[in-house]
Amino acid sequence: MDLSIKLDGGRFNFRTAVILLDNERVLLHKNEYDEHWALPGGRVALFEETEATAVREMKEELDVDVEVERLLWFTENFFDFEGEAFHEIAAYYKVNLLSDLYKGNNIFHGKEGDRILLYQWFPIEQLRQVELYPYFLREGLKEIPTHTQFISIKD
Repeated sequence: MDLSIKLDGGRFNFRTAVILLDNERVLLHKNEYDEHWALPGGRVALFEETEATAVREMKEELDVDVEVERLLWFTENFFDFEGEAFHEIAAYYKVNLLSDLYKGNNIFHGKEGDRILLYQWFPIEQLRQVELYPYFLREGLKEIPTHTQFISIKD
């Protein structure tokens, strides 16, 4: 059971995000109908460790194997999406790719259940022009922290 719980007044999410880098680029994804991009990842399952979520989500969505290098950010994020208020806790892990993955410049596809996910490698230096959320990533990915940081976000 994924930890996304509908409550009076909004929704609580517990999510893991994956930071996969390649030659000064970062892999982003979005649902085919969305305007904004995000880091790959997904909701943590009940009793699942967040590192395991990172590995599982990459296998499910792109059929690739990754190993977790380290936790970069732990966030508490408050935002509205599609008319619903969210309170989201998220762990952001830098991972290393253990299997082949397309590394060209064009959009490519992954899947999540019946949904199509669009993936693309973006130059980190150009993230300021990308509709990427949470917003802190547009600058945060330029200088990967040397130790884990906690960030509270109110977008």
